[in-house]
Amino acid sequence: MTEKAEEKPEEKKETEKIVKAEKRKKRKKGVFSLYKVETDKIVRLRPTCERCGPGYFMADHGDRYTCGHCGFTRYKPAEK
Repeated sequence: MTEKAEEKPEEKKETEKIVKAEKRKKRKKGVFSLYKVETDKIVRLRPTCERCGPGYFMADHGDRYTCGHCGFTRYKPAEK
């Protein structure tokens, strides 16, 4: 017969809970962020890619626009 040694329960250390920063609300994605309807006309809010043509919108990165399809980058004019 083998005797099993009783394992002592480890003492639980009280740890401070790390307070996480509040999560940002996610923006709604989709067609709503690409177009704006004014009276009877549809206005594109983002420019289209010069290389890929219409249908490929460029992503807005603050100081530049970038195409996700081909990688073309157009910098915004510097404000003075």
